[in-house]
Amino acid sequence: MENNSLAHSLFGSEEVEVKLDWNTRQRICIGIARGLAFLHEESALKIVHRDIKATNILLDRDLTPKISDFGLAKLNEEDNTHISTRVAGTIGYMAPEYALWGYLTDKADVYSFGVLTMEIVAGKNNMKYRPNENFVCLLDWCRPYSCNKRGM
Repeated sequence: MENNSLAHSLFGSEEVEVKLDWNTRQRICIGIARGLAFLHEESALKIVHRDIKATNILLDRDLTPKISDFGLAKLNEEDNTHISTRVAGTIGYMAPEYALWGYLTDKADVYSFGVLTMEIVAGKNNMKYRPNENFVCLLDWCRPYSCNKRGM
């Protein structure tokens, strides 16, 4: 793809980093969401990707996102409410019920998409963001803001 991966655009060195304005970031998020909706609901074969992250989103010339790397994908059969499977994917992007118990549904991809969306908005890598000992990852950094707004 002309613009490499989303990770390359977001977290690459300043020489290769693509400047993503807010409209472009929103368009990328919506494009990824549409791709996941297709995989989960619209495709003849229902697919759970299991590894949604910035390195697996490719950007074309117009910065249109394309979900890639289906090496860990699983087919989700209509009559199953979930799949019990060996856990595979990237730590930090896995839904808790999947990481802990191998309970796989399309919600695992939705959780990963949420983490990816925080990376896109913050411009920070979930796996490498550690400003001090109180934060292990980007989710820890975001949590105080969401909890304070709800009075927690």
